[in-house]
Amino acid sequence: MKLKQWWIGLMVGVSLAVVCGVSVADEAAVAEGPESGWDSFWAKFHNPTPWLQMGLDHRFRTIYAENIDTLNDDNAQSIYNFQRYRTRWWAKWILGEDIDFNTRLTWEFRTWADPPRRPQATDFDEVLFDRFNITLRNMFGMPLTGVIGRQDVILGVGWLMLDGTPLDGSRTIFTDSARFTYDWAAKKTKLDMIYVDNGAKTDRWLKPLGDEHRALTEQDEHGAVLYLTNTSIENVQLEGFFMYKNDNPIDSAVTNMPAQWTRKAEIYTFGGAIAGTPAERWKYRAEAAIQTGEKSDITSGLSAGTMRDLEAYGALTNLEYLFNDARSNSLHVGYEYASGDDPATADNEQFDLLWAEWPRWSELYIYTYTNETMIAESTNLHRLNVGHKFKPCKAWEISTDYHALWADEMGQPWNPGGLTLGSSRFRGHLITCWAKYKYGTHIAGHLLGEYLIPGDYYAAVNNDEAFWLRFNLEYTF
Repeated sequence: MKLKQWWIGLMVGVSLAVVCGVSVADEAAVAEGPESGWDSFWAKFHNPTPWLQMGLDHRFRTIYAENIDTLNDDNAQSIYNFQRYRTRWWAKWILGEDIDFNTRLTWEFRTWADPPRRPQATDFDEVLFDRFNITLRNMFGMPLTGVIGRQDVILGVGWLMLDGTPLDGSRTIFTDSARFTYDWAAKKTKLDMIYVDNGAKTDRWLKPLGDEHRALTEQDEHGAVLYLTNTSIENVQLEGFFMYKNDNPIDSAVTNMPAQWTRKAEIYTFGGAIAGTPAERWKYRAEAAIQTGEKSDITSGLSAGTMRDLEAYGALTNLEYLFNDARSNSLHVGYEYASGDDPATADNEQFDLLWAEWPRWSELYIYTYTNETMIAESTNLHRLNVGHKFKPCKAWEISTDYHALWADEMGQPWNPGGLTLGSSRFRGHLITCWAKYKYGTHIAGHLLGEYLIPGDYYAAVNNDEAFWLRFNLEYTF
């Protein structure tokens, strides 16, 4: 391993020292200073006419990682070293008091420097709309809002619905959908009704500029969601949901995923959540779901394998204590469960994450699943988590977490050539540390380090330590 703990500590320490040296008075002076010609230009750009609003943002990331998908020091493909440059231009066209047309054009290109995984190169990729919808408010004279078209849909904390395009990383997270929200304010109740029609390929609805013919998700997906939220009980939020997802394999190969990842499925998910603040310094959230339906086995090609009945379970909990002190210290503990498939039964018991294959608790470990299930399909899991957050100064927040990981069942990897399992269900120890920075309304960023010590769930050939380092900087114009 080439993990440079001293370098990480130095980078974080120097950054904190520099930024924390900026006084609150200096920050206020910057925020409230006289308007410059540059400020005037951007004010005009944001609102060029009464019927048009626009904005720009840019994100730069550099990533270095080892062994995250191989867990093998001797594998020549173990090193990742690349940069991501994402620019987005959004526009809101105000067509009437209750009607908007919303667009956002996104371009992310990458530079690579991690041979022999791939040669040093620049991948300019494609330009696409990740927002293209019409918003209708007060529909039919009711407190009903409709958003029809390409949009980001996040429900709850994103446990089962957040990312409709998992195969392009965080470039986009949209779903092609129609979402209707009824806000019954008198009863402190909201009902979301959503229809999803996602295509696996980027050109399903809107053809990108410079189309690379890549997949955004593993299969064509149709779905329907009912999500009810109620806050009528003081300090308590209740949620109940039903999600239907119908998956159909793609009919031709794509360049950015193995053919084995495309599946056929019909999944019915029933669940609920409760969250609240039972006392001044306490916060909690707990949610659970059961799944039924049917899902195909993984095959060696694009066609679906044998269909098996699905019966699966999942749960997610978190409890947080806030010290309410000058440094905003807090402690949290959590537990997550996603059932695994028992090879001794005819049914499929593996919990499906639906539209939530994203790095919710680890950027590193989503890659470790690549040869077991698919990237970011972090299922067949018991996860116990403890962590701490605090703010050393106004601009920074530091959060550190420890995760103990187990498999629910001894898995059956789709790619046994890339992953060999061991003798127990203990997946390993994972430590993550975020240093998040925000300065004013324009600049934000973070430093992220993750370190994995594999357990005996992995055989000796796939049992070497892994780490992930990332620097991220974002500017919103």
